[in-house]
Amino acid sequence: MQQPSHKTALLLMIIAPTMWSTAGVLSRQLESARGFEVSFWRSFFAALFVGTVLAGQHKTGLGQKLKSLGRYGLASGVMWAAMFTCFMLALTMTTVANALIVESFAPLLTAIFAWIFLSEKIPGRTWLAIVVAFCGMLWMFIDGFSQLDSRGLIGVMLALCVPFAVAANVIILKKGGQHVDLIPAVLVGGVLSAVLMLPFALPLSASLHDILILATLGVFQLGLPCMIMVHAAKGLSAPEISLLSLLEVVLGPFWVWLAIGEEPAKATLMGGTVVLGALIFNEVMAFRQDRQAKSLS
Repeated sequence: MQQPSHKTALLLMIIAPTMWSTAGVLSRQLESARGFEVSFWRSFFAALFVGTVLAGQHKTGLGQKLKSLGRYGLASGVMWAAMFTCFMLALTMTTVANALIVESFAPLLTAIFAWIFLSEKIPGRTWLAIVVAFCGMLWMFIDGFSQLDSRGLIGVMLALCVPFAVAANVIILKKGGQHVDLIPAVLVGGVLSAVLMLPFALPLSASLHDILILATLGVFQLGLPCMIMVHAAKGLSAPEISLLSLLEVVLGPFWVWLAIGEEPAKATLMGGTVVLGALIFNEVMAFRQDRQAKSLS
């Protein structure tokens, strides 16, 4: 697949977290499925969708496509599985606010990893955007950051796996994605996550109504946007990918507000505005620098 231009990749990387952010609205419609079962079905349908798309694209070569993933593909699959499962496990032991604050470390970790493993020079504007975005995330959720007991501490440790997995996966996508199609790694991640979650999800209690919603989550909230992200990663820097992923957390409360009428706290709106401002600042400055570089060449 051809590498997208920066503008196309930017658009795709806005679409992906926007789709991820619908999880809250859709999950509010569930009747009986909860926790581990939600994670199992979501991962199952994501894997089914990605597998079906790949089978259609590579009618006789899906097995060969999976075999050709190599070490980068397998590592990416494990990182996807970690992201799909650790956040859900963390939510069973700590609050959503705790988990989201910990998850917002991802852009900083990604920038550090990109500097170490990709020798990628990180512009000052991006470091500034990362710091400002993190402050915005703190503003959004600090009121809900609860005192931690031993169980809560375990939950935070599990949540901490998510930004490390995100950062590692972005580096893998940048390092290996230029030479190997890593979209099948999303399939690997979905399968691993579903297998890991199944024992905890039993006995399954989802109604047909829930199954339809969970299938929608698996396809449109997980499988498709993850495939989009893999393609977008070819045209963006590692910190840009991770920063833009924060749109998921910013937009999530907005959709719930719009669809269900659950008004977010003032701190959520103000903090979200700060995060959006940081993302817009980073991209506007990037476009300005690109134009200046082209005018000088």
